[in-house]
Amino acid sequence: MSQVIAIFGAGTGLGTALARRFGKEGFRIALVARRSDKLQAIVNELATENIDAAAFPADLFDPANARAVVDAIRDRFGRIDVVSYQPLPGGTAFVPATELDSDQLGRYVNLLLLSPVAIAHSVLPEMIGRGTGGFIVTGGFTATDPQPYISGIGPAMAGIRNFVYSLHGEVAKSGVYAGVATLAALIKDSEAYAAMTPEMLAEATGGTTGLNILDPDELAQTYWRLYTDRDQVEYRFPASAGN
Repeated sequence: MSQVIAIFGAGTGLGTALARRFGKEGFRIALVARRSDKLQAIVNELATENIDAAAFPADLFDPANARAVVDAIRDRFGRIDVVSYQPLPGGTAFVPATELDSDQLGRYVNLLLLSPVAIAHSVLPEMIGRGTGGFIVTGGFTATDPQPYISGIGPAMAGIRNFVYSLHGEVAKSGVYAGVATLAALIKDSEAYAAMTPEMLAEATGGTTGLNILDPDELAQTYWRLYTDRDQVEYRFPASAGN
């Protein structure tokens, strides 16, 4: 039975590029996001390239949905070998720490910490049992480099980064890879890229960040390398991000 990658937060940028890169290696593809029409368009596009993919619409702001969609993917494909988690809805904005309230932060914690932890809890036993697997989370630079006026998603992303580091130390000996990609950039063709120009992000962050644009195909190749080489827990772009 061929392997399966479950891409949570699949969209037109990194999600589609990951589907193509892993599909090239014979993986079947489970695409998870809120919009069923957008997911189906990606499935149809991949089908023209002979990549077996299926759409699983789910609202990942609710951790219960994350657990349910894992079961749905297993029902369809029989297994999950790799998880890539990178949902960040277009239009997501930074929030000054003085304006951040518990309701706002709670939504981000659900999406960026509790849902991926729920997914990890669901898939890790089978991965450890097989002696192989991967769990990769995408985060942003505010998780490692907190700055004034750009809070909100950063605290939640810092939490999942902490979790992944701990997880890596516990599962690596079992043949399972856990890693995090911390990006100070916009991914070309993504919803965030469409919603916020580099100039807008640079203005929000003092004019020093957000000027980098990542090619999704090149980034997908980096994720493939992370999964296959397993020689680093965290990938940062640029290399100085968060240092």
